[in-house]
Amino acid sequence: MTAADRVTRTSAIDALCGKAYDDAGGPDSGVALVAVGGFGRGDMAPFSDLDVVLVSADGVAEERGEWWTEFAGQVWYPLWDSGVKLDHSVRSLPEMLTAAENDVRVASGLLDVRHVAGDYSLAIQLRTTILAQWRRQARSRLPELREMVLSRHRLVGELAHLSMPDLKESEGGLRDATVLKSLTATWLVDVPAADLERCRMQLLDVRDVLHEAAGRATDRIAPEHWGLLAEGLDLADERAAQRHVRELGRRLTHLSRLAWRRTDDVLRRTPATKPRRPELDRIARGVALSKGEVVLDKGARPGSDPVLLLRAAAEAATRDVVLAPPTAARLVRECPPLPNPWPDEARQQMVRLLAAGPGLLGVWETLEETGALDRILPEWERIRLLPHASVIHRFTVDRHVVETCVEAAALIRGVSRPDVLVVAALLHDIGKGGLTEHSVAGAPIAREIATRMGFAPDEVDLISQLVRWHLLLAEIATTRDPDDPATLDALTEHISTPEALALLAALTEADAKAASPKAWSSWRAGLILDLARRARVQLEQGTVPPPFSVEEIEVPEVTLAGGISITVDQVGDGARVTTVAPDRVGLLADVAAMFALRRVVVRAARIWSQGEFAVSVWDVADDFHDARALRDQLEAITARRVEPATRLAPRDLVVGGLAPTVVVRPEASDHATVIEVRAADRVGVVYLVSSALAAMEVTVRSAHVSTLGPQAVDVFYVQEASAGALSETRAAEAAHAVREAITGS
Repeated sequence: MTAADRVTRTSAIDALCGKAYDDAGGPDSGVALVAVGGFGRGDMAPFSDLDVVLVSADGVAEERGEWWTEFAGQVWYPLWDSGVKLDHSVRSLPEMLTAAENDVRVASGLLDVRHVAGDYSLAIQLRTTILAQWRRQARSRLPELREMVLSRHRLVGELAHLSMPDLKESEGGLRDATVLKSLTATWLVDVPAADLERCRMQLLDVRDVLHEAAGRATDRIAPEHWGLLAEGLDLADERAAQRHVRELGRRLTHLSRLAWRRTDDVLRRTPATKPRRPELDRIARGVALSKGEVVLDKGARPGSDPVLLLRAAAEAATRDVVLAPPTAARLVRECPPLPNPWPDEARQQMVRLLAAGPGLLGVWETLEETGALDRILPEWERIRLLPHASVIHRFTVDRHVVETCVEAAALIRGVSRPDVLVVAALLHDIGKGGLTEHSVAGAPIAREIATRMGFAPDEVDLISQLVRWHLLLAEIATTRDPDDPATLDALTEHISTPEALALLAALTEADAKAASPKAWSSWRAGLILDLARRARVQLEQGTVPPPFSVEEIEVPEVTLAGGISITVDQVGDGARVTTVAPDRVGLLADVAAMFALRRVVVRAARIWSQGEFAVSVWDVADDFHDARALRDQLEAITARRVEPATRLAPRDLVVGGLAPTVVVRPEASDHATVIEVRAADRVGVVYLVSSALAAMEVTVRSAHVSTLGPQAVDVFYVQEASAGALSETRAAEAAHAVREAITGS
């Protein structure tokens, strides 16, 4: 079955319709027989319906009276007698235009109207008028069309992942291809026409073979059809046929989502009165935002920046915008390969990408469609479009893994290592597709990948452990007696630390939610979370978090004289900034504001008091910071010539995502009160926290700031200005003040 066969079928039916029209005495003017829908596009499958409309010019039906009614019947009877399944109607030209104006489905369908017999000029008038009307009303009609498309997707599911895919109605199916052609016809957005048509034609080939194999009109592929499709499409076997169809569906899904994202962006913007040059808003080194898409910034040098691809992908995902496919394809071509192991920034950007939440899906699709995943994660090919053996799964293995990362991103506030969690989520099913049990097969693969990503040996062990035992918690919770002491032992035998247990619980929840709603029912969730809670109590008995260690440094002469010392040293792909100054309440807030106002990305920081002096060491992104410029900024803040409070308002910092958490850790220190803050990695969070504490006359004796992917974990050891830990009441007040400061509530 090929396009040539469809042309032959369409031509034969055209001839049949033309003969019926002529035999009925059809006039050459004022009346036309037109094809719509699949017949209008020439997409006739062996058992397709025949969609035709008998159109008359305005007033013809009234003028000819009974003859018009009799004539229509004389056209339809020969078509019925031929055995074709006929879907027919009789309309005047004004009625056609009114129907198109009242129903977006009709308007979209009539874009493919095609002359078959009768008055050619009338058919052309209908087509051009419908098209002009569609373009004129596009901004008001497209939201309605969008909602219809989304509703169908929710009802039917995705072609790439359904066990019995529907070639027409599924997301990524033939109807989506038709909608994309309608979007292109508006002239508001562009869709890669050659790619779209290739996928559409190949899906039509599949449907043709399916009709022949089933012996009837059907768009749904049943399990028994895969072998027949493989034979008819000249593919190796059933699995090859599944992969072929699912690849086409995934590609069309990607094109559809991209087109709709661009459509949404166009509809948000007011039409310009004249063409404007594209605006580039720099959002990271080498990366800019233009019309809702992440592109390369002016002066970007892909050939000398191996991390640029991951940086661009992470920015697009965290902002939930499009990673422009041409940009991704260029970066695949021009960026040098990542070294082994990856540099720290590459690992950080990968974690930011995986922990981006819903924004990950579209960006991951772009990475896959442009070949970027082959470079970043060559092991992905193992699970690409691999069907799940269990019917409880709603997606293929590769898509399930991405959905698990999305679910895990919502749980990062509850674990100490969000970077380990999201990478384990990415790799938990990497062992599938072979004969060995997938968690056993996946652990060494995950170990190799995590090592290549640059994780430390203990982190690699933890990721491998989570992959190996990611089924353990659910299996024990749902199959063992919860009151039997051996049940807890069966879990803690393999998961022996509270940190690993918290990560496993989060991974188990994310994995189940990504599989299907049934996999995380209230009953299953209750069993799993209760077992995790009791195991945590057992593991935490007698354990106290170790205190942070600090190191004394030599105080510079300028600081001994009462001044502030700032030094900058290049470290890897970033810089280390060290400040030493006479200690005072509010100093940390001023130093943090210095970095925030200069939009410096802080990766980690350690702050401590050394006698009467305060020392802070900041690891920051980029390596072009000037110590003099930083000192001038800090002096302006200290002298209150610059007021950071108004410029670093929390509304600019807490943008969507997860709510911050602020927790007092009374068990962590005997001499100070420990406040732990988990929040989105945004410029200015440390300033807001430290300024809130300073306003309460609370002294920060030491602080440790770490960035783990998208989450900053800031731990502050605080005391009263007169020394000593805060009272329970004061600690609660401090936590409340910090929470209020970073949320603006």
